[in-house]
Amino acid sequence: MVLLLFLFTPKKVVCQGTNTNDGELNFNGGKNLYTTGSANLNNNGLLTLTNSTPRTTGQVFYNRPLQFKDSINGTAYSFSTTFVFAIEFHNGSYGGFGLAFVISPTRGFPISFPRNYLGIFNISNMGYPSNHIVAIELDTTFDQPLGDIDANHVGIDINSLVSDKADSAHYFKDDGTPTNLSLSSGDLMQLWVEYDSKHKQLNVTLHPLLVPKPKIPLLSLQKDLSQYLLEYMYIGFTSATGELTASHYIFDWKFKMNGTVSDINHSRLPKIPLEDQLESHSLKRILIISLSVSGAILVIFLILGLWLFLKKKKLMEVLEDWEVQFGPHRFAYKDLHTATKGFKGTELLGRGGFGKVYKGTLPVSNIEIAVKRVSHDSRQGMREFIAEIATIGRLRHPNLVQLQGYCRHKGELYLVYDCMPKGSLDKLLYHQQPMEILDWSQRFKIIKDVSYGLCYLHEQWVQVIIHRDIKPANILLDHNMNAKLGDFGLAKLYDHGIDPQTSHVAGTLGYISPELSRTGKASTSSDVFALGVVMLEITCGRKPILPRASQSKMVLNDWVLECWENGDIMQVLDHKIGHEYIEKQVALVLKLGLLCSHPVAAMRPSMSSVIQNLDNVVQLPHERSRN
Repeated sequence: MVLLLFLFTPKKVVCQGTNTNDGELNFNGGKNLYTTGSANLNNNGLLTLTNSTPRTTGQVFYNRPLQFKDSINGTAYSFSTTFVFAIEFHNGSYGGFGLAFVISPTRGFPISFPRNYLGIFNISNMGYPSNHIVAIELDTTFDQPLGDIDANHVGIDINSLVSDKADSAHYFKDDGTPTNLSLSSGDLMQLWVEYDSKHKQLNVTLHPLLVPKPKIPLLSLQKDLSQYLLEYMYIGFTSATGELTASHYIFDWKFKMNGTVSDINHSRLPKIPLEDQLESHSLKRILIISLSVSGAILVIFLILGLWLFLKKKKLMEVLEDWEVQFGPHRFAYKDLHTATKGFKGTELLGRGGFGKVYKGTLPVSNIEIAVKRVSHDSRQGMREFIAEIATIGRLRHPNLVQLQGYCRHKGELYLVYDCMPKGSLDKLLYHQQPMEILDWSQRFKIIKDVSYGLCYLHEQWVQVIIHRDIKPANILLDHNMNAKLGDFGLAKLYDHGIDPQTSHVAGTLGYISPELSRTGKASTSSDVFALGVVMLEITCGRKPILPRASQSKMVLNDWVLECWENGDIMQVLDHKIGHEYIEKQVALVLKLGLLCSHPVAAMRPSMSSVIQNLDNVVQLPHERSRN
């Protein structure tokens, strides 16, 4: 991807005085710019955003904020910008993720991710209206979850990398005939971004360097940017690489507020790096290399070539078909070993259904992670591992634990997740310290968060995903007590409208629905049953089954139902909550939990209905009938 952006990140500073002409900013020579990450400013004024370093970002931005809106009426100003760029892959037809031009309220994104996040967003802030980011992406990879149309397109992005409007890279001749372009060809191209405040229209025009600016823009979006832009914003560029790399170059750049920016003088552009490389080879060096090709050097090259071939063959043998098909990138084992201090016992977070989970900090980025190490004796370890790679790696939702990547080393399997510093919900419910007791507002938010995540799995993704093991141990909490569903090791996918068939009953006693225990056939309804039990468990502060309790209190569902029928449903509320709660809200959760965990699957609501009940959009069926 290639994005144009306005950002902030105080690292390297280049202050040489920006050329201005009637309010026009001319960045030729890299004046008054900040660079950070892998970005570099050459002596001849060429800006290189990324190089051959994998999983990195490079950012360049103007040092000072610009006023984009009228301080009195809040209307966005008209503006226009143009720049000359080139993208060159280092691995043939595959390379980095692209480049973007962005307008941002800050000069940098300290917790942004590389790869398909382009150094702008991370998993937790994609799509938030509070981002106030407008970007033009030059995208050179295909990412289906982000709605990409192909691996060679231009898009207009607002607060997210899911484009409001996008089209394959091309330009229009004077007669209106479209001509295709390849963004990653290494050829110099020019892009224009022009916003008309009066008509509320944003135009994006692309063309080869030696072709005049087309009359017809590539993209035209009718939208008032006033609601997305703050009064003062930063402008700049960002780019990112993954496992495969690319060079992203900016040769010249101009910007103008309340007017049309002038064209770039092509004769004064810095030289293309390839030309510099060719000119550096003198005749003398060519002769020396030619004379040096002797028998001994030939043997060395043959040995080196054989070593590289064997190394590549070894890597190809390790890389399975499913590793190419699915998205998450592969981590180096040494990085995970360093991050977890050699998988030390002191870094152990817990033990999952088929492996241990360790906390860690990646050595270069200092990002906190959780690493699941699949046990040797796990008979279905590989099958479950592939299930996690196939599902979580492509999911994007604030209430799902994000899978960042994986590693396979000497027969062992590793999954790398976002770190959830507050741990699992069961620890807070049953092993908490006095200062860690959950109040009712926190419990209600956790119930809603988990419901949102499960609704996404059941109804909002391209395929239905059955979690099959919903319980407090698989509900994780971040710094802000946001709940996220995790442990998709037992997840099963099937197309919408097709009944799933499973080979064995999976799940945890107390959360398994009656029909699942009888038939072994999992469904979205069996997930809803488990969610209902979790709702009751969070509200009552006790486990679903207490073998040593009295007959009436042994099974949580039966006890809550009996108290409701006796007209005293509030007696089941966890006494540790105290008196700070909303009785109507507690009663709603208890009754909804009973409905979700109804023994008859047909009586249970869908997840969209559960969300409507929790948001008070609709009433529960039994409450509606009483009115």
